[in-house]
Amino acid sequence: MEDQVVACCVALLYLRRRRRRRSVWVHEILQARHQLGEFHRLVQELRLDDGRFQRYFRLDREQFDSLLSKVGPQIARQDTNYRQSIEPAERLAICLRFLATGDSYRTIAFSYRVGVSTVAGIVAAVTRAIWDTLAQEVMPVPTTEDWRNISTDFLHRWNFPNCLGSIDGKHVVIKAPDNSGSLFYNYKGTYSVVLLAVVDSQYRFRVVDVGSYGRMSDGGVLANSIFGQALRDGALGLPQDALLSGAEHFGPQPHVFVADEAFPLRRDLMRPFPGHNLSGRQRIFNYRLSRARLIVENTFGILTAQWRMYRGAIEISPANVDACVKATCVLHNFLRSTTSTRIPLPSAADGDAAGLQEVTRVGSNNATREAIRVRETFTSYFSTEGAVPWQPVP
Repeated sequence: MEDQVVACCVALLYLRRRRRRRSVWVHEILQARHQLGEFHRLVQELRLDDGRFQRYFRLDREQFDSLLSKVGPQIARQDTNYRQSIEPAERLAICLRFLATGDSYRTIAFSYRVGVSTVAGIVAAVTRAIWDTLAQEVMPVPTTEDWRNISTDFLHRWNFPNCLGSIDGKHVVIKAPDNSGSLFYNYKGTYSVVLLAVVDSQYRFRVVDVGSYGRMSDGGVLANSIFGQALRDGALGLPQDALLSGAEHFGPQPHVFVADEAFPLRRDLMRPFPGHNLSGRQRIFNYRLSRARLIVENTFGILTAQWRMYRGAIEISPANVDACVKATCVLHNFLRSTTSTRIPLPSAADGDAAGLQEVTRVGSNNATREAIRVRETFTSYFSTEGAVPWQPVP
């Protein structure tokens, strides 16, 4: 009987503690946000030094203010009778700081003197607003004329004719989601979602697909993506077949995307010759294709260096990871379109530095005869009329 009484008393105490109301609505540390918060002190001081401001946000003052004018109306919140809302500039600052550092929500919450759940809500909302606002401006769906301009630029900069872009997938490492099994587990031994990207010769993202499970191969991601389905259905508005520069006798050839050995060989998608025992002509083709394909690898490198959330495992939900990745992609294009510095044109020395790379990974490839014929045509072209001075004679 005494045991039952004690158990009842313990239960009542537990319920009373659960019903106990908080003594304050906002913690006193957070109440000092306007006086001591990082945005209201450090960020305002950084506005006096453009270089430090840029290193802090990855955007300079003009770019930050321009972005704020675009996304501000979407991320603004109304004040209530109980509390004052966080202004759009501070919300944007919190989001950019997370993307630029990859710090935990708790770390950013302490420095900006806001709640952890507040940071989580801000990052989720602002990244989606950045994508919704900038995607049509800096990453519009390419038209036939856009594809044609990309092809011309690839020929002039990277000596690859009829090339519409470089394709590759990047594994964005995340914390293993609950109850996900092996869906996100990739061949590198980490958990990830895949960023599939098409990049032009100017290191700009033209098409991105984010969110595929890490266990999928790059070829599988392409096949299941909206871009891959549109490519297969001929719904991308690609230009008609065109003659190779200085080699009219080959006849009109299709416009192609370049990719590594993880992708299939198709009439509109070129991949390297697999294996080690390759002829001189095949090695030259692999080199010329690799020279154009490395654009997407370099772009991923720029993206990772700029937005350091990619440096470690991102410990947020996969849906929010997708929003953050898409936001960094459009911000990458936004920065390239608003920054005066440009990557210089390649030289012959750049070509020699790449070397004649041999392929060591071999993927499954059920290529059609037409796709094989197109690759053979490009192989012949690169060893004859399309040869560059710094490549060896086959």
